[in-house]
Amino acid sequence: MNEREILTNYVYRIVASLFQHGVAEVVVSPGSRSTPLAYAFASTEQFKMHRQIDERAAAFYALGIAKAKGKPVVLLCTSGTAAANYFPALIEAKYARVPLIVLTADRPHELREVGAPQTIDQIRLYGEQVKYSMEFPIPDDAPQTLSFIEHHIARAVAITTTAPCGPVHINIPFREPLLIDFSSLPELTFKASFMQENAPSVEARNFLAQTINEVEKGLIVIGELPLGTDVAPLWAFIRKCKLPALIESLANMRGNVPEDCLPYVISTYDALLKNEHFKGTVAPHTVIRFGAQPVSKFLMQFLTKSAPTHYIVIDEDALFRDSTNSSTHFIQGKPGQWLAQLSVESRASDYLALWQQAEHIARKHIEAYATHAQDEGAFVQKIVELLPSGSDIFVSSSMPIRDIDTFFLTTMKDIRIFANRGTNGIDGVTSTALGFSTVHKRPTYLIIGDLAFLHDANAFVASRYQANDLNIIVMNNDGGGIFSYLPQASVNAHYEDLFGTPTALTFRELAAMYDVQYDRLEDLSTFEAALQAEKDRPIRLLEVMTDRAINVASHRALWQRIGEELSAWLQK
Repeated sequence: MNEREILTNYVYRIVASLFQHGVAEVVVSPGSRSTPLAYAFASTEQFKMHRQIDERAAAFYALGIAKAKGKPVVLLCTSGTAAANYFPALIEAKYARVPLIVLTADRPHELREVGAPQTIDQIRLYGEQVKYSMEFPIPDDAPQTLSFIEHHIARAVAITTTAPCGPVHINIPFREPLLIDFSSLPELTFKASFMQENAPSVEARNFLAQTINEVEKGLIVIGELPLGTDVAPLWAFIRKCKLPALIESLANMRGNVPEDCLPYVISTYDALLKNEHFKGTVAPHTVIRFGAQPVSKFLMQFLTKSAPTHYIVIDEDALFRDSTNSSTHFIQGKPGQWLAQLSVESRASDYLALWQQAEHIARKHIEAYATHAQDEGAFVQKIVELLPSGSDIFVSSSMPIRDIDTFFLTTMKDIRIFANRGTNGIDGVTSTALGFSTVHKRPTYLIIGDLAFLHDANAFVASRYQANDLNIIVMNNDGGGIFSYLPQASVNAHYEDLFGTPTALTFRELAAMYDVQYDRLEDLSTFEAALQAEKDRPIRLLEVMTDRAINVASHRALWQRIGEELSAWLQK
């Protein structure tokens, strides 16, 4: 075989192996050294190719696709600093447990560390931020090379999708010339991997059932769940236990709630747990937690201070998440049918009734919030109220996720919430939401602050290469609104320079540059009309002008109203 035939066989073996193991989406950024693989993906009809010229935005775009599909997505870039731009999204993927397969093209070994252009040390470039890293051999005609590729692609896909999911990295060196012959996918010798299910041992199940059957004051806490989790067994578990279930918005169990489970779901716990009297009254003896650590700092502080006799964390990873070091027991396993099969005979209790009455009090005040306020919370409340069933909300970190956690109350409407909460950053949020909405067929709404939106202004470049469909609501309070709630806000010196960081920027011109539908809004009535209006372009941007000081005052007034009624009720 000549060099072109060798290279053609090599890259199509990579593509075929990925496809055989269930991978069918690739995000490509342009570059010379990655030419052979880019051609192979582009000419393979089994793959859907997405393009984004900014590698940093491309990686978050791929992250969004993987979140939406619950399957690994390939990232492909050229050599040099292009690969370094993937780093922020790969860190998020690791801690959010999202499967990504990074293919970085590289210069051949003889061009490394000799001053060749676009050449850096790419071996294990991402260090401990990926689950698996290796380098492929230079393409050659040795028969064992293609066999090596098949087996290591199978290994990479298995590792990225094994709980906990996370990114993997393969570095692939190419010599010039870089052109290939377009071809079909070859027949492979390695056929399939069969993975084991992640379920707890019989001993762990018996312990959990016994603990629940003996519980007096027990709580179920559910944070963000692994991608693709079937929540039906969790609902069956809640029905059996009849315990208060404190469910955060990212668990995607506050929406589409079965009617018979409504009495058990507590969605206002963050507001309730700001009241010291209530916290002392409901301190639990037993806590069973599924999923990631919840967003609410007040909930985590409450669980830590309560020091329950049994604090059981159920997590798919042996490196289970417990940032407060408060847990007493760990059960390794993913929520599944084993939960519905537990021998549990619990009963409704006075403890449940306490939480239900408190939920009623807090919910009454939260639902009436927009009659008192015209701040970001009121706008978020209006979004949740007006969105039709079958919609999804992608929400940025900082204040937007906290407002969603406050104002998205238990509902039978089918609305789901997604976010980048692996590391809680505000970078790459718009790109992630665009990638998510590209492969998702449900209407998607992004809620984001002005600083996070500025962080990812290059996201819209992707819309020039493939169709996108997204509604974006930017809460523009001209700076970092969340810092207004923190101790830094009490120190006037340097506060605006270091934390408020106002930019005085608005986004009409940015929207025009990318042909994005745009409206600037300053009150609830015009916002409601704009949100319900038909889109005339695939991407719509609603810029809502808000005030940081008013946001803080309105939120604190809500918490005070809830706290006062709670205290009056508890003192009766």
